[in-house]
Amino acid sequence: MLRSTVMPVADFRRLTLDELLPNPWSTERSLFAIAHRVRVDETSLLVPHANNVVILSWIDLVAEQHGDAAGASRSELFAAGKMWFVARHEIDYLGESFAGDEVIIATWIETLGRTSLRRATRIASARDGHELVRATSRWALVDLTTRRPTAIPDAVRAALAGE
Repeated sequence: MLRSTVMPVADFRRLTLDELLPNPWSTERSLFAIAHRVRVDETSLLVPHANNVVILSWIDLVAEQHGDAAGASRSELFAAGKMWFVARHEIDYLGESFAGDEVIIATWIETLGRTSLRRATRIASARDGHELVRATSRWALVDLTTRRPTAIPDAVRAALAGE
């Protein structure tokens, strides 16, 4: 996990769908979103915009919180001997955010296969809705004993799909 104690989860606030109406992705059925004010320690030293590694940690955090909200937390999966592993991240950096800027970090499930899913994540300025980051990630559910992909349980599938 990229997060450390320097990245307090309490700095991220869950948003309701009503708070997202100006955004084009607000109609996604499985949408989950959080808001965050960029901190100085999340910016790069030489070019003081949000650091790329920090942005990746936001992508991971919103995925984790989406799972928690859907009743499929990582701790519950771990107790069952399973865990989500990232197979691929594609990240397009479209704009910058700076210390003090509030951003919206939204995620939803694009496709849901037998053992993996493809998750979309968008990061936008809370001020004007300008899209800053567009990411797609493929996550595989892995059996921690065999280290092989395993079927996503039906209850987890339904929860993540927003059903």
